[in-house]
Amino acid sequence: MNLMKIFASLLASLPVLITLSLVLRDPPPDRIKGFADARILETPPPNTTTSSNIEIFERPAPTTSSNSAEPEIKLPTETPKQDKLYDGLLAPGFEGGSCLSRYQSSLYRKISSHKPSSYLVSRLRSYEDVHKRCGPNTKPYNTSLKQLKKKSNGKTSTSTTDECRYVVWIANSGLGNRILSITAAFLYALLTNRVLLLDPGKDLPDLFCEPFPQTSWLLSNHFPIKTQFDKLDQKSPRCYGSMLKKTSNSSELSLPSSYLYLHLGHDYDEQDKLFFCDEEQSLLGKVAWLVMKTDNYFVPSLFLMPSFQQELNKLFPERETVFHHLGRYLFHPSNHVWGLITRYYQAYLAKADERIGIQVRTFEPAGPGPFQHVMDQISSCVFNEQLLPRVDEHKPIVDISSSSGNPKLKSVLMTSLKPDYSENLRSMYWEHPTVSGDLIGVFQPSHEGEQRTDDKVHDRKALAEMFLLSFSDVLVTSAWSTFGYVAQGLGGLKPWILFKPENQTVPNPPCRRLVSMEPCFHAPPLWDCKEKRGTDTGAIVSHVRHCEDISWGLQLVDM
Repeated sequence: MNLMKIFASLLASLPVLITLSLVLRDPPPDRIKGFADARILETPPPNTTTSSNIEIFERPAPTTSSNSAEPEIKLPTETPKQDKLYDGLLAPGFEGGSCLSRYQSSLYRKISSHKPSSYLVSRLRSYEDVHKRCGPNTKPYNTSLKQLKKKSNGKTSTSTTDECRYVVWIANSGLGNRILSITAAFLYALLTNRVLLLDPGKDLPDLFCEPFPQTSWLLSNHFPIKTQFDKLDQKSPRCYGSMLKKTSNSSELSLPSSYLYLHLGHDYDEQDKLFFCDEEQSLLGKVAWLVMKTDNYFVPSLFLMPSFQQELNKLFPERETVFHHLGRYLFHPSNHVWGLITRYYQAYLAKADERIGIQVRTFEPAGPGPFQHVMDQISSCVFNEQLLPRVDEHKPIVDISSSSGNPKLKSVLMTSLKPDYSENLRSMYWEHPTVSGDLIGVFQPSHEGEQRTDDKVHDRKALAEMFLLSFSDVLVTSAWSTFGYVAQGLGGLKPWILFKPENQTVPNPPCRRLVSMEPCFHAPPLWDCKEKRGTDTGAIVSHVRHCEDISWGLQLVDM
């Protein structure tokens, strides 16, 4: 009887034993591990076309909390062997983690055909040594600050105990103007053996890394005359242009011993513009501190000054590369901004065979738009210049896998204060196939509605978009826009420029490719310093011409 009970129990437990055996031999998948693996973003090699799961809708850029630590930035997996120092333009030796963009930006750009001159590289290394010796918190700097605190005695400072001399740049205008005017101020400092120091404004340290090793280019909040910065204008007693109005001969001018203010904004007058004359420069050279407020890229006028011409020719044998080289040297996005840039690039642009940047900025009296004539102008430009394929409104959309040929994936990055232009372009490519069979994705990182100068979050997005545009293979920009100038210069691109419409009518032609990648100086002086009379400064030398988007502006070209 006992044997029968044991046998029955074994039969009842047999299915359980079989199930346990199978489970132990082939355990179920680890679902938690599977979800963890799914979060890893694999980046395919650049220029690899994928024909499935192609997203042409706008997707928000990945974001992180401003209070959280920066996530690890995944670099492109396959790129040409590129020089992270840009052919010696950048100094080696910076601690990599403090500013990821400094040595990573070259991985996202095509190799530039424009190489810095060996003389420029040498002068930059020399400048770095001077800045390290004379910059904030050094003995010469502290000594000079004591002199600055003293009241002016009304006489020219003849003391050359000033071991170091300075140019102080005051934050002014929007981000594009600030980037361009800082570049101009730096070149002036380089030419006059001065140290450039920046008023940090409200968000400059949040946007950029320090460009010079083992020192800073930012003024502290305790700078002696910082509280006066907002009050400095053309009527200020220390304004050089205002002082010139009170004398008929500048050589008889008594300069203050501490500092001079230079008003070089777009609203400067004829006396302020004499800054671009050699005679005035010889006087300014005697003053230790020059405080400059400008929103202009005044570099072209420096090329018209005889005292600077020889040095500039050695620094920049290719005249149109001034901002291309100095912009890459000076401006390295902070880690937070670099995270915005690289995450967006990897998510939406990295897989494309070709990246087309379109920057839209309107200066219509009717307001910021959107405007139908601007959309028509964009379409006419990209189709007429064959930058993007047209669509076939009558051809049915076919299965990509069954189509012949090898369609290309093209990503269009649009930047605008308004979302309407990118939405229209995206809808067109969603609803209709292209005549070429290419696949077009249209993306817009932000649409802020209006420009908000000195807003930290707004400026972060603006800087990120400038850099994303600079990674383009092909670029379209808007006339008059410093935002576009920055992108084209950093990228080493000669863009197609959308001409400014008149009377809400599409210009004919709608756009044209520029002959130079240099920014335009919007408000140049029209004065012959030698002859003391007005002149066309765009017709003096062959390499300084009038801009193609602003007829009265000046631009550097290679002829």
